[in-house]
Amino acid sequence: MTPSKALLQISGLTLHFRTRAGIVRAVDGVDLEVGENEALVILGESGCGKSSLARAILRLLPRNVAAYHGSILLDGLDLMRLDDESFRREVRWKLISMVPQAAMNAFNPVLRVGEQVIEPALNQLGMSRPEAMERARTLFRLVGIPEAFLQRYAFELSGGMRQRAAIAMALITSPRLVLLDEPTSALDVLTQANIFNKLKQIKWELGVSFILITHDIAVSSELADRVAVMYAGQIVELSDAQRFFREPLHPYSRGLLASVPRLRHRGELAFIPGRPPGLIQLPPGCRFADRCPLRFEKCAQDPPAIHREGRMVRCWLYE
Repeated sequence: MTPSKALLQISGLTLHFRTRAGIVRAVDGVDLEVGENEALVILGESGCGKSSLARAILRLLPRNVAAYHGSILLDGLDLMRLDDESFRREVRWKLISMVPQAAMNAFNPVLRVGEQVIEPALNQLGMSRPEAMERARTLFRLVGIPEAFLQRYAFELSGGMRQRAAIAMALITSPRLVLLDEPTSALDVLTQANIFNKLKQIKWELGVSFILITHDIAVSSELADRVAVMYAGQIVELSDAQRFFREPLHPYSRGLLASVPRLRHRGELAFIPGRPPGLIQLPPGCRFADRCPLRFEKCAQDPPAIHREGRMVRCWLYE
């Protein structure tokens, strides 16, 4: 299902890194759209390029970039045409913000949490300190943290509280889009559920869009409006969440869902044999073919993106 009005439009996005072993094709021609007030979940195993995709969108790039090109439109603004300084001043934090994977690493341990939460509002929006602190109090109440925690240090907060504080910091500038990179990976199940309930509340109350990057399928189903499955640097399936979790199309997607325990399923859990290919020496043709139980002769050729009933799948089975 294509969003009625696209907030973010990505076409042919490519991000390769130069290493001593060769060129790492972390993001290899990705096409995506995210609608207004929509949550897009990007699923895939570790090493498939999900976090690199987030950093390509937010232009958080290391020095060893070998290739970075494509089209990124945010509400009609061509982000790839902006120079680095204009992007930093006009886009990062103001329009797009990010919640990193390790919340503890997002905070300086020697500064109080509140001072760090308000910093983007001071620097990017030019808010006064009292105004920014009042905004931080409002957001802390929204994410479920006592206001008094603004005066604490990061090590005084639990893992769940630090993650909520990181979400509040990402929202302090009222961005249109928030990237969430494995936001609950180190938390217990109950804390994960509480945080995702808060994210759903934030999505509707603030009208913000989310891109959630995760390998946790059970967690992702709580927030997802649409699902993109990433494998070896490519999007291999894109679908609305309801149909994806009921009937995934790509063999890789089926394997992922079959490996998740379900309340009403008593059979043995399935698994995907092998491991994803290295992003330096990618196999010819379908990149999942070596692990796919349904492979046939045509899989030796690179599969096209096939559109079917409002969904996209990169697999010869649907030609």
